[in-house]
Amino acid sequence: MPNTLTHADRLALGLAARKQLTRSAHADFSSSTCKHDPLDLLRAAERDRLPRYLKIKHERMAASPFGFFRGAVPVMAADLACHPNTGLLTQLCGDAHVANLGAFAAASTGLTADAQSRLSFDINDFDETIRGPFEFDLKRLATSLLLAGRDAGIKRAARREAVLHFACRYREAMHHFSTMPVLELARYQIHRLAEIDPMPAILAQAERATPLKSLKSLTEPIPQKTAAHLKSSDSKREALQGTGFSAPKETDSNESPRRFQSHPPLLTRLATKERDLVLAALGPYNRTLQPERRHFLSQYEPLDVAFKVVGTGSIGLRDYCIYLEAISRPAHTDPLFLQLKEEPASAYAQYLPDGDTHTHQGHRVVDGQRAMQLTSDPFLGYTTIEGRDFLVRQLNDHKASIDIEKLDAKSLLGYADLCGELFARGHARAGDPVTIAAYLGNNDRFDHALLTFARAYADKTEHDFDLFKHSLKAGK
Repeated sequence: MPNTLTHADRLALGLAARKQLTRSAHADFSSSTCKHDPLDLLRAAERDRLPRYLKIKHERMAASPFGFFRGAVPVMAADLACHPNTGLLTQLCGDAHVANLGAFAAASTGLTADAQSRLSFDINDFDETIRGPFEFDLKRLATSLLLAGRDAGIKRAARREAVLHFACRYREAMHHFSTMPVLELARYQIHRLAEIDPMPAILAQAERATPLKSLKSLTEPIPQKTAAHLKSSDSKREALQGTGFSAPKETDSNESPRRFQSHPPLLTRLATKERDLVLAALGPYNRTLQPERRHFLSQYEPLDVAFKVVGTGSIGLRDYCIYLEAISRPAHTDPLFLQLKEEPASAYAQYLPDGDTHTHQGHRVVDGQRAMQLTSDPFLGYTTIEGRDFLVRQLNDHKASIDIEKLDAKSLLGYADLCGELFARGHARAGDPVTIAAYLGNNDRFDHALLTFARAYADKTEHDFDLFKHSLKAGK
């Protein structure tokens, strides 16, 4: 949207969008409008994935309707595309659901002795990010509240209240953001996290999820002779040339060197050839970081590489993790784990052809994440391996998310409140809060329409889930 628009122009755009799609019309959803087969869409999205891992993906999707929903972004993207939209664009998360928000350690915003105050809680998965109609995220998040609530056995009235509260909180927050000075919005933080159920438990879990904990859970000691060979091998030295990392140092006899555990298929150490391809990708990645971040990263040396299965929707894509340690620190006191995650095009890209101009899908994710988050992973970047696009970020650094099985009516409501404010902040940062606020207005017409849509789409998801389970049993 051009920066030359006046405040009155922006208000007028929001009001005009109501003629394109009335607020009450968001309630309308009809499966018959969409001619595609949901299972065909899922199969098409898996065509370029590693076949040996798809069984794991299917098992996780078959565990519950919410599990299926997590892996079925291509289906919802197509379903949303066959219905009218507002045309009010912002940066979308794209895969907005309750498990895709979480705590993580981000770039520090100040000096503090309190570990929890150094944690961020925000939208934290942007594989599907793209510019699109703001309501796409809201419809997916509202549906996820109902599905998560159903999985947790929460009563219908409490689920209804959670969705309405989510919509109301989003609308009120967007109106608040529409009146803020630009820099104030850019710096806006939510200071009431510790007061919202279930946030204290999530933050406490994140505080415990340190790199040292990952060191213990992901790696194991190895014999000195083997370790010395790994760290001084010619192939590894060649792989690190031009990456900005130091060549491997020789192993001290008392260092008790470590390497990744191997628990196929979930965690598998790489053979030399594949490992060196991943290490060589650190060079292009290094150049996507800010200079001070490159300086910090240069103080680590890579020790080992593994393939790791993560999430639900991403399973079958290439996903590597690199174990590094600080060069000048005592052994195993300052580990760093980087994740290199393959990024195909967003599931929405074919329906929103003007929504993205990136030629590198990892770059798309980085830009989308930085646009929506208050503060991001300091090592967020991207690279390429054998012509495939990858996102690079830290793995499990103070990360934690909601436990769906422990949800109750009170925590679902509190979480819905937080989701409303976080998505409003993300959309306001990356779009035009004045226009979106003008469209939504001050009454609850949109809120109730969103609830009606979410109920219909949750029911449709459960129907698709049954079809999916039947197809697995039939071996299709």
